Amino acid sequence: MVSNPRNRLLDLRTKVSQSQVDATDYSIRFKYGVHTILLFVDSLQSFSAINKSLLEVLRERFPNGLKISPALSDVTPVPTSDDVRIVYGLPNNVNDLSQGWKILRIDDDDKPVSKGLKDNIPVAFAFLADGEELDDAQFLVDVPTLDDEYEDELGSDP
Repeated sequence: MVSNPRNRLLDLRTKVSQSQVDATDYSIRFKYGVHTILLFVDSLQSFSAINKSLLEVLRERFPNGLKISPALSDVTPVPTSDDVRIVYGLPNNVNDLSQGWKILRIDDDDKPVSKGLKDNIPVAFAFLADGEELDDAQFLVDVPTLDDEYEDELGSDP
């Protein structure tokens, strides 16, 4: 049998990938505006640790803020303080994100597995300003539709 160096490289990559992701890790699709941030989180990790990881990624990848909509130039600045309150939302219908989000009521020491989160679930997030209550949270998630895609490609009807 002839040894192929490329196969060894693929095997090495597979081993590295498997060692970095444990069986208890979930891939969570955090959504805000036009952005989807895919994070691997330990299902037994506290939400305070998840908040910290999410903020680190947002600060690194989006230093100019989070774009809300492709049609608007508005952006939401990423908070610089670690004391920011992040609120999460689960989809009302996981197959149709345009149906909105329900607030996920969590404490800092709660864990994804204890709140019913599953692997590859979309989770909206929002930042609460000082004085805002949990129920004041608005999840700004841009959900593209097939009609939008075709309209952009074909032009709108007169």
